Amino acid sequence: MAYDELVVIVGNYGSGKTEVSINLAVAQKQRVQEVCLVDLDLVNPYFRSREARKQLRDLGIQVILPDEQYMTADLPILSPAVAATIRKKDTLTILDVGGDGVGATVLSTLADSLRQRIPRVLQVVNPFRPYTDTLEGCEMIRSEIEHNAKLKVTGLIGNANLMTETDWKHVQKGFEFMQTLSEANGLPLEFITAPDSLVQPGHPPLSACPILSIKRQLVPPWMQATDLA
Repeated sequence: MAYDELVVIVGNYGSGKTEVSINLAVAQKQRVQEVCLVDLDLVNPYFRSREARKQLRDLGIQVILPDEQYMTADLPILSPAVAATIRKKDTLTILDVGGDGVGATVLSTLADSLRQRIPRVLQVVNPFRPYTDTLEGCEMIRSEIEHNAKLKVTGLIGNANLMTETDWKHVQKGFEFMQTLSEANGLPLEFITAPDSLVQPGHPPLSACPILSIKRQLVPPWMQATDLA
């Protein structure tokens, strides 16, 4: 997959959108000179992209976060730098948005800035999570996000996983689910994800669908995050 614009990552709680955002930024940095990841998760105090900020900055990826005094706060505080970053047309900007429609509400406050760059809005779906294990549930989540964000979802990302229990069969099953969802709602399947340990030569290809390798960053305190480099 290749992006040179403004990419907005949305999804329900537990979909893995933050892991996708982080790893997408790293993957795109290899082909785009300027990449910026904006942490817009203002409602969930756990597992936000700011947790990987040091590794991302070491790789030359700009990270826009809440002001330092609000870094661990569960407060809807939006940095003025966000709107300025969105307007920069010479940078690939990835917005990691909070979960469900509640988290997506922040996008409506950025309407003026977003109108200056037509965003690609991608919904992350994990078919093994509650509410997105059915086509109806995925569409309900999408409708809620679109209503609150005042933006239309333009594409899908399949992030089928069961955390450390994920194997290639789960990836294949998730891909099949996402194909069905794509056919049902007419939205393109942009790419799917798979744990980095499973993306190895010899695995059967999943049609022509690109695969984003995921190096987990948002882990419990007793686990070590994978080196993004």
